[in-house]
Amino acid sequence: MAAKVKAGKVPSDIVIAQACKMTPIARIAEDAGILPEEMEFYGNYKAKVHLEVRDRLAKKSQGKYIDVTAITPTPLGEGKTTTTVGLSQAMGAHLKRRVFTCIRQPSMGPTFGIKGGAAGGGYSQIVPMEDFNLHLTGDIHAVSVAHNLLAAAIDSRIMHERQLSDRGLFRALFPKDEWTPSLLRRAQKLGIKARKPSEIGEEDREKLCRLDIDPFSLTWNRVVDISDRALREIVVGLGGKKDNGYPRETGFDISVASEIMAILALATGMSDLRERLGRIVIGTDRRGSPVSAEDLGVAGALTVLMKDAMLPNLMQTLEGTPAFVHAGPFANIAHGNNSIVADQIAVKLADYVVTESGFGADIGMEKFMNIKCRISGLTPNCVVLVATVRALKMHGGCGRVVAGKPLPPELVEENLSALEKGAANMVKHIQTARLFGVPVVVAINTFSTDTKNEVELLRKLAAQAGAEGAYRCEHWARGGAGAIELAEAVIAACDKKSEFKFLYPLDSTIKQKIETIATRVYGAAGVDYVPEAEAKIALYEKLGYGKLPICMAKTHLSLSHNPALKGVPTGFRVPVRDIRASVGAGFLYPLLGDMRTMPGLPSRPAFYDVDLDLKSGKILGLF
Repeated sequence: MAAKVKAGKVPSDIVIAQACKMTPIARIAEDAGILPEEMEFYGNYKAKVHLEVRDRLAKKSQGKYIDVTAITPTPLGEGKTTTTVGLSQAMGAHLKRRVFTCIRQPSMGPTFGIKGGAAGGGYSQIVPMEDFNLHLTGDIHAVSVAHNLLAAAIDSRIMHERQLSDRGLFRALFPKDEWTPSLLRRAQKLGIKARKPSEIGEEDREKLCRLDIDPFSLTWNRVVDISDRALREIVVGLGGKKDNGYPRETGFDISVASEIMAILALATGMSDLRERLGRIVIGTDRRGSPVSAEDLGVAGALTVLMKDAMLPNLMQTLEGTPAFVHAGPFANIAHGNNSIVADQIAVKLADYVVTESGFGADIGMEKFMNIKCRISGLTPNCVVLVATVRALKMHGGCGRVVAGKPLPPELVEENLSALEKGAANMVKHIQTARLFGVPVVVAINTFSTDTKNEVELLRKLAAQAGAEGAYRCEHWARGGAGAIELAEAVIAACDKKSEFKFLYPLDSTIKQKIETIATRVYGAAGVDYVPEAEAKIALYEKLGYGKLPICMAKTHLSLSHNPALKGVPTGFRVPVRDIRASVGAGFLYPLLGDMRTMPGLPSRPAFYDVDLDLKSGKILGLF
């Protein structure tokens, strides 16, 4: 249990977390209904949970499913994870409901950059928070290694195909004249039937062995889980083609933007993981046909690297309620949700499952509904929309939030006119959630500078917009006790009938799906496509990818594609500059405007504050 709040200033997140007397994870698991043999322990306070627990509980009724989302945030974030944890603590530790929290594992890019960690904050955190924000159980490392193995396989295959004759390539792939699982899969895909590889005819040998990858078609970069802008555009293969391959331009993305991370989050089991990894498309051959990880013969090895990462990580909140931490994609460049398997297990173990989708309702929640819910078969009973007075004032044209700098005075002084104007952003997000037929409860994450008049104004405007209500929350300073009113409202909302529906049918065209999201969720006047995007859409329709859902890649700082447009912009048109296929994950992702998949470090990164106390062994300065 966390140390009790004392009068005065709330300590830093890490001081609060390190003062917590944690419950052994074996006891957390026992109380949650997880058997000892269904776990792999990583020390005393975290463990991986086997997927077999889901099978054991298959006939058990499901708990209520709650998604926490937010208004369009400032660069500081509005406390969405803190609210997710605080709500869970209020439900479990105070209202005595069986509750499970399901959230994402953060990238170390923001951890060492400027935004900070994602374990929550104040007295509403997941612990141990140092483990949460750093390596945890190595899932992101597994994603990175698997992703880079595939990248290495691509360049290696290009080099060897150029250097070897057809016979030489065949001998290299089949040194013992035996089928490997991956090469047998490729042969079956091509309709080649032979008891032994040596029995294949010359024409089929070339078809089986020579992928003839077009280097200019490649879309598979390398990844690293650190914000490093210098790696965005690089050249590989320098130093002579004989030993180093062939030079080509490529780049690095941050690890959590990897399609393999999206696959980890969306796979429903080991078999599904294997199939999705095999379907990853890395580019095309010179004839324009897609080349997959299965074609490269590497999908089986990727599965081996990812098998342990597929198991959800069990942790706890400061107040001892259970939490799954699993998968970690950003919602602006990926689908922004934790794993399906964690949610599927949690809804069998608990009466209420509180999960979180990344950034605002226009991004993470929309993808939660249209992508994650389609695959998981789970549908939400309630949406919690996190709002802050300071962010809505900014959307009303008052002040500017800059990460790393103090808030301007105008954002911490009462200004009802700016708040009312900016609250249109909150109203728009409430309306977006209601498009899916789900009840909405607004959580007003309060700060000491918020006035009673400002909070009451937001309550009134939220109710008028169709929310079940808006509730002042103090979970950052008070833990679960500061979110009891919110928890009671969420429980009541979950008891109401949900009329969940998707925003678009999958058999709509690619353009119809893009335009539905742009106009109905963002409020755009229309969509414009550059010629490259038009060509990609035609290609994907031809290749049979047109029935996939859409994962829009856009800024999280505006409802539009332009981060400078605050509030509820109107009359804008969304530019689609490219569209790419994540066939393994199972979606297409249009790029709206200038979206970066590799962040950069600020002039004053958070790593300046981080160090190790050599006497106590404690980590210092981690938020």
